Amino acid sequence: MGQLDTTRKPGCALCVADGGFLVVRNLKLRVIRVLDVDYPGFYRVIWNDHAAEFTDLPTADRVYLMDVVSKVESLVREHLQPTKVNLASLGNVVPHLHWHVIARFADDMHFPQPIWGSAQREVAAKRWDGLRAELAILDTAIRAALS
Repeated sequence: MGQLDTTRKPGCALCVADGGFLVVRNLKLRVIRVLDVDYPGFYRVIWNDHAAEFTDLPTADRVYLMDVVSKVESLVREHLQPTKVNLASLGNVVPHLHWHVIARFADDMHFPQPIWGSAQREVAAKRWDGLRAELAILDTAIRAALS
């Protein structure tokens, strides 16, 4: 998947699978859309080679990765107009370097809590129908920005 197949770690979910709907992949990283019914504007930027921490990367790769995260965030904002965009790099469950880029809305299930926090309200699935219609356009814009 990445530059060096020797950097795959057996058993690592992000070494062996895309991690969601693949939007774009290059030699260094990939952008996927997380298929989450409650958070349709949820993307991940995943480093292809196995690295656990951001500082495991050389400086040039760190700069490149953050540039891609910034581009994805900017496009999410432009196309979905969320209340807020959450950026996170946790890796507690899957210790493979990846950034979450999550469109948040004041009426989503967890807002203002993180999406992994306590639910604040119920949200009808149809709430996201209009936003889902924009995702193919957003995916195309992400591909174009990263090509």
